[in-house]
Amino acid sequence: MTTKRIIVGAHYGMRDWLAQRVSAVLLALYTLVLLVALLFTPELNYGSWAGLFASGWMKVLTLLALLSLMYHAWIGVRDIFMDYIKSTGVRLFAQVVTIVLLAGYACWAVITLWRV
Repeated sequence: MTTKRIIVGAHYGMRDWLAQRVSAVLLALYTLVLLVALLFTPELNYGSWAGLFASGWMKVLTLLALLSLMYHAWIGVRDIFMDYIKSTGVRLFAQVVTIVLLAGYACWAVITLWRV
């Protein structure tokens, strides 16, 4: 006799676990690129930093790292809210505020990045 297993829930588990790991690896690689750039920059001033971030490949890499950071933060904060905020209304409000803030931070960073 076999019993049928009833699975409930939002089914975020494996997808979000993997997304957290992939985004963390992307952020670590971006950090290494920045460290290498720092090591090979003879003088750290505004001009050298602006020159580094003016190149197209660095803008794309920074944008990828930024999107990874926003998604990584969203998954972590969302899981904390789901675990510790039991009231559905309060949890929904906190999630909406978090989404708006993360989207605003991302837009601000993109505007800043493309001004260079």
